[in-house]
Amino acid sequence: MERIAVLSDVHGNMAAFDAVLRDVDARGITTVLNLGDVVGKGPRGHEAVARSRERCAVTVRGNWDDFLPRPETVRDEALTWWFDELTPDDHAWLVGLPLVHHVELSGRRVRLLHASARSVHVRVRFHHTAEEFAGMFATTELTGDGPEPSMVGYGDVHDAYVETQDGRTLFNVGSVGNPLDEPTASYVVLEGEPGGDRSAPFSLQVVRVPYDVEAEIAVARDLGMPQLEAYAVELRTGVYRGLHAERGLRAADVL
Repeated sequence: MERIAVLSDVHGNMAAFDAVLRDVDARGITTVLNLGDVVGKGPRGHEAVARSRERCAVTVRGNWDDFLPRPETVRDEALTWWFDELTPDDHAWLVGLPLVHHVELSGRRVRLLHASARSVHVRVRFHHTAEEFAGMFATTELTGDGPEPSMVGYGDVHDAYVETQDGRTLFNVGSVGNPLDEPTASYVVLEGEPGGDRSAPFSLQVVRVPYDVEAEIAVARDLGMPQLEAYAVELRTGVYRGLHAERGLRAADVL
């Protein structure tokens, strides 16, 4: 049996990333796969790139990894800050990442990508249509040719869940550095027999890992990161910043 840790959406949050990696190590798991969005939104994208290169056997490209390093991207103050926090080598590594990765465990072909089979910039939310579900298993230019997967894992929406329909399983690993379902880092452990058939055991476990949220907010504050107020609310509450006003979550309440 082999165990694989699958994580996503670190977004430059090193307190959360290192807490998750410590949990992975404590479980004796040696293979870590990263489903992208290593950078942006958080204060330490450069360090997150270095840690992912060091610890993750594969990192696939997220939407932030795809657009942020490109010189043609129109940049406001925040995007400029996150771009400049990275090195030219970081930029080149991020845009060169693959868009999809496959693993075979216990007779299951598992497709791993960041957002959807259509594009790294096309989002499939927790509340999705039957067509969107089916589209995650489709053969597209992004996924390349090959057998159709029986499982698809992705990140992007920062909302961990597992859904099975007609023998196919779609799962989201949630977010390490910017979870928006609850304010706790998440990742997934896959366990199965490499090259085995369906008679071999298989499991999928969603793992939640607490970390020092206040320490990460302090780092962002000390570095002068833009959009600090919205970031702090998101980390403390797990509520997306677009909902802060209607829920009465204000910067004065959290900083």
